Amino acid sequence: MSYKPQMAVTATYMRGGTSKGVFFRLSDLPESAQTPGQARDSLLLRVIGSPDPYGKQTDGMGGATSSTSKTVILSKSNQDDHDVDYLFGQVSIDKPFVDWSGNCGNLTAAVGSFAITNGLVDAKRIPNNGFCVVRIWQANINKTIIAHVPIIDGKVQETGDFELDGVTFPAAEIKVEFVDPVDGDEAMFPTGNLVDDLHVPNIGEFQATMIKAGIPTIFLDAEALGYTGTELQEVINGDDMVLNRFETIRAYGGLKMGLFKHIDEAANCQHTPKIAFVAKPADYVTSSGKMVKAQSIDLAVRALSMGKLHHAMMGTAAVAIGTAAAIPGTLVNLAAGGGQLDSVTFGHPSGTLKVGAQTQLNCGVWTVNKVSMSRSARTLMKGEVYIPKGALFQ
Repeated sequence: MSYKPQMAVTATYMRGGTSKGVFFRLSDLPESAQTPGQARDSLLLRVIGSPDPYGKQTDGMGGATSSTSKTVILSKSNQDDHDVDYLFGQVSIDKPFVDWSGNCGNLTAAVGSFAITNGLVDAKRIPNNGFCVVRIWQANINKTIIAHVPIIDGKVQETGDFELDGVTFPAAEIKVEFVDPVDGDEAMFPTGNLVDDLHVPNIGEFQATMIKAGIPTIFLDAEALGYTGTELQEVINGDDMVLNRFETIRAYGGLKMGLFKHIDEAANCQHTPKIAFVAKPADYVTSSGKMVKAQSIDLAVRALSMGKLHHAMMGTAAVAIGTAAAIPGTLVNLAAGGGQLDSVTFGHPSGTLKVGAQTQLNCGVWTVNKVSMSRSARTLMKGEVYIPKGALFQ
């Protein structure tokens, strides 16, 4: 029996924030994968090494976690006043699908750097020294994101002394701004309430803040779930019953938010909504052994991504946290002490993160103009990624 040989696809492996993924220029993909559909999804699944029933992604570029099972496709923007179109694909580890329903805020930090280095930003807009303002069109959610990328001698500066909890080594700081993260024609709070009673059959009833900002997110009170808000990954991820409980709550929350028409749809939309729990500040030790003192944070947050407790915090969920914290009366705001807050520093399993939000109340309706935070990014490898030719059509 003869088998088709492998094919090479130009790609870059990058870390962005506390995530990493495989980046492609749209024009470098095989022609059949340059448009959405089965060929594209099959290619990305094979690149990452999914679906893998062993959960290791050994035969691909994935790292067997939601933070490292990611792909990005970039092209010159078709939108006015934007430089680059950014499409994000969250690849399932053990199932044969790619979730295109949301953005990755962490990898956004690497989009600007990639766009500059790969000729997707007009050379006239790149200073010899200073910061290049890269205008990103996030094509999954139709939103504008601004990345301030440091430039030295006309080239992207990736090294530096900015430390980001959840990332081992320092790098150059990149300020990322999420502009108007909620559509003007949709409600930030889809139920109309800052806090809802969420009934979950066979599990219970919980108070929840359900918000669409950055990414649809369901926030619960840690104490109501039996937690302190200082838990690390092993406490949650090592218990299948606990994970199933969170997944069921997430599914019913998504249904109440109008993200699903039927509860069964949640299984095929693992990327959205996110589910998180919040608590008042408390001392805790991070996954790296660092002590976080209660007085150094405004609140504690733990969030799940793709069915597992995240090792740090998703960038899009940080947008939701910053927005909800700025609005008096949400569970996030109450955990942070209440009142109107322009910024908060929250604790997560790997450390802390500061996020700021510009919100306002108009005629009884809350809106958010911008959410900002600092991340970092670094190119890890550039060249070609190989997959069997037949995988493109499986």
